[in-house]
Amino acid sequence: MKLNLVKDNPGATKNAKRVGRGIGSGTGKTSGSGHKGQKARSGVSINGFEGGQMPIHRRLPKRGFNNVFRKNYVEVNLGRLQAAIDAGKLDPGKPVDSAALLAAGVISKPRDGVRILAKGELTAKKVEIHAAGASKAAVAAVEKAGGKIVVPAAAAE
Repeated sequence: MKLNLVKDNPGATKNAKRVGRGIGSGTGKTSGSGHKGQKARSGVSINGFEGGQMPIHRRLPKRGFNNVFRKNYVEVNLGRLQAAIDAGKLDPGKPVDSAALLAAGVISKPRDGVRILAKGELTAKKVEIHAAGASKAAVAAVEKAGGKIVVPAAAAE
């Protein structure tokens, strides 16, 4: 392949709209901006401005609360873990933690930790899962299969 032969796919690029090039072009004279007024001028048209009327975002009351200390967990279902074990991406003999899940491609970002949920079925025996949290149903399902979920003491309370 030569650099002079590299070109884009057909239709991937469009030519820029050339405005102000005569009446026959369709975008001549006012260049598609209509006649006069604020929106015909350059550099204006204020977003959210309602002509002096109190804008809706100021008329409506503030609502809700954003907790900046909230933990953002990655949710992983038992069925997804089993699929990774079946595919040979996870070794059930070793402890399954966020680093192992990341390496296996089960999760893309560890965020604030992994939370195990009970959707799906876990058939792998004696799998040890280290997670930031787990639902009661997930803990019961893993223990039923013969494994265990290790959760930090603070999260278990």
